[in-house]
Amino acid sequence: MSEKALTIWEQAQVRGVSRRDFLRFCGWMAAAAGIETSALGAVVKALDTKPRLPVVWFHFQECTCCSESFIRSSHPIVSDIVLDKISLDYTETLQAAAGKQAEEALHATMTKYKGQYLMLVEGSVPTGEGGIYCCIAGRSAMDILQEAAKDAKAIVAWGSCASNGCIQAANPNPTGATPIHKLVEGKPVINVPGCPPIAEVMAGTVVHLLTFDRIPHLDGLGRPKAFYSRRVHDTCYRRPNYDAGLFVDSFDDENAKRGYCLYKVGCRGPVTYNSCGIIRWNDGVSYPIQSGHGCIGCSEAKFWDNGPFYQHLAAFPGFGIEKTADDIGVAMGAVTAVGIAAHAVTTNFRKRKQIKEGIRDSEKAPGEGKE
Repeated sequence: MSEKALTIWEQAQVRGVSRRDFLRFCGWMAAAAGIETSALGAVVKALDTKPRLPVVWFHFQECTCCSESFIRSSHPIVSDIVLDKISLDYTETLQAAAGKQAEEALHATMTKYKGQYLMLVEGSVPTGEGGIYCCIAGRSAMDILQEAAKDAKAIVAWGSCASNGCIQAANPNPTGATPIHKLVEGKPVINVPGCPPIAEVMAGTVVHLLTFDRIPHLDGLGRPKAFYSRRVHDTCYRRPNYDAGLFVDSFDDENAKRGYCLYKVGCRGPVTYNSCGIIRWNDGVSYPIQSGHGCIGCSEAKFWDNGPFYQHLAAFPGFGIEKTADDIGVAMGAVTAVGIAAHAVTTNFRKRKQIKEGIRDSEKAPGEGKE
């Protein structure tokens, strides 16, 4: 008779975690995953009663920055998810085993937990020349992907490489780099883009799957809406300066230190959907724009081919904060988006005209211009 697997709470107890810390962890993960307060009980119950989720984590064409982001989070619970809260049975980067032992661990998990294991993929898959550009243990990434995906419960594509191809798929794409969702059929694929994605976003996605036994609500690009429903622009602390027309003209501009908007030097925050300005990196310390570098749009498809990073895109200012990725991010050139943009531009010009008229009126002598 097989030994019953410990639940996540039971495993936490073994590691000396108090009930208070465990509940705090549940609350923190629920908040990070965008789960409303009324559903917190479901999160606690799931982690109280469910065994650790078997996971196999693959690395194909990538730089491992997703793994680096995940394990280097300043929040200790996030790193614990890899080592404790989920059962990480296979990963070329973090496992101690190698060669035959590593392959045995992989196939043992896929056999024992058929239809139950979670497949995490980091990196794109080359399809050119029969897949020879990325081989592991003598097998192509394509072969490995298809074999593991066949019996997976769900697939999570970590980072922009797995989600949209990233730099490998940029023109001219010599290896035929292809994102995971274009190669797998019949299985739910969750895209968690970013170069790299934020550790807490990665953890929140896994916790949602574990808690509700289903994939989270996704946007038109297959991204969890809890983390990719708002533009970086909408949550940026420099946004008031954008609205006021105060921009940095060059990176050595003194106004950059004053928090002026980086749009003119290439920031793609107005057309990029991510949680950078809310969750940030390193326990909420900072993110690229706060560090003085404009957003390069790394969570959007084909961002490497969207023009120079340091030249702002031809875009319309003034999109409302209520606009979502499904309205604009997926079909920026659609007629509806053009109509919205035209209205936004008209409104923006009218607002600036009113501001200029107000300035001229304030500069007039008392009584001047009045009848």
